[in-house]
Amino acid sequence: MSRRVVITGLGAVTPLGTGVDKFWEGIKANRIGFSFIDGVNTERTGVKIAGIVRDFNEEDYYDVKGCFDKKEAKRMDTFTKFAVAAAHEALTDSGSDFSDIDPYRAGVMVGSGIGGIDLTLSEYEKYLEKGPGRISVFYIPMMISNMASGMISMKTGFRGANFDVSSACASGTHSIGEAFRKIKDGYLDVCLAGGTEATNVEFTYGGFANMKALTKSDDLERASIPFDKERSGFVLGQGSGVIVLEEFEHAKARGAHIYAELAGYGATCDGYHMTSPMPTGEAAGMGMSLAMQEAGLKPSDVDYINAHGTSTGLNDKYETAAIKLAFGDDAYKVKINSTKSMIGHLLGAAGAVEAIVTAKSISEGFIHRTVGYKVPDEECDLDYCTEKNITQEVRAALSNSLGFGGHNATLCFKKVQEAK
Repeated sequence: MSRRVVITGLGAVTPLGTGVDKFWEGIKANRIGFSFIDGVNTERTGVKIAGIVRDFNEEDYYDVKGCFDKKEAKRMDTFTKFAVAAAHEALTDSGSDFSDIDPYRAGVMVGSGIGGIDLTLSEYEKYLEKGPGRISVFYIPMMISNMASGMISMKTGFRGANFDVSSACASGTHSIGEAFRKIKDGYLDVCLAGGTEATNVEFTYGGFANMKALTKSDDLERASIPFDKERSGFVLGQGSGVIVLEEFEHAKARGAHIYAELAGYGATCDGYHMTSPMPTGEAAGMGMSLAMQEAGLKPSDVDYINAHGTSTGLNDKYETAAIKLAFGDDAYKVKINSTKSMIGHLLGAAGAVEAIVTAKSISEGFIHRTVGYKVPDEECDLDYCTEKNITQEVRAALSNSLGFGGHNATLCFKKVQEAK
């Protein structure tokens, strides 16, 4: 049995703002969501700029049904709070609590690349100073990366398939892809899916900086510049994105607003290197091809790609190579951009937030500019939408995520048609 899957709700916590409306307004205005890091000794890491969520106030959720109260908040790491807030917004946006569906056919799949790193550090300090007896009894359930999915289930009553995909920077995209398959193949009727991350700590900045992944730029406008020849590494971000995936006939019957159809999913692995993408782009290109094949589309049918586009030297040129392999001559015709030019790299949440951008782009016929780009790179010679925002019909689009370890994931979205 193969069923159609559509997106009927969106929720986001991002460096451009908490809530999809504020986030999307920032995207359309080409605002930079970066700020100078505070509360951390930037001299020791050399990293000065990050995509920090500045407007998330947990007290705003204390009296909101389906979120968390003050007591619960003390037992939740920040990455989990972000996810619960985004899931609540997505469910509210969908216009249904899905109480008409068997709870065992409603699932949650929200991934995280790192989980509770901030909490781990603070509890480790306690351990060093006072011994293992002083480690919080809540440390383990607060830190483990699957707790975001688990907590969302506790708040929604969704009892179906529930797990956390942890595949580094591809976590959010893999989570959405696996949720898509569960609905398409008849195991679920609805699923909250996405990713979440909260990594604003010196330890994380230091780790990524030492492997030469982060930019040390102090220019907010030129810190994250995907596909630009002067790119020098990514800007580390944080946040969460969660979407409601729903079986098409159920969504149609209740008159739901549908942003887009999720029609294909490709997942591959480079099998090449711990951190570097495959230079030929072969495996990432195959992921794109598989997603288009499942959606029943040809490269010429795809108008837009939301690229992984990290602003690192290797990713951007190798992803360009991958697009050329997957699209052939059509690679020079498709519009490509990188949302990371405005919000940085949200790690496990990146693909989920970028999926929201892709769905909105189809829904509104809008493709944002890759902000900050100035200097062309001969190895990145495709159309990265560097001049201006573009208003056009988007019939179909891809969203790419490429994670450390060689994990590649591509989602294929298309405008909803009444019949196949």
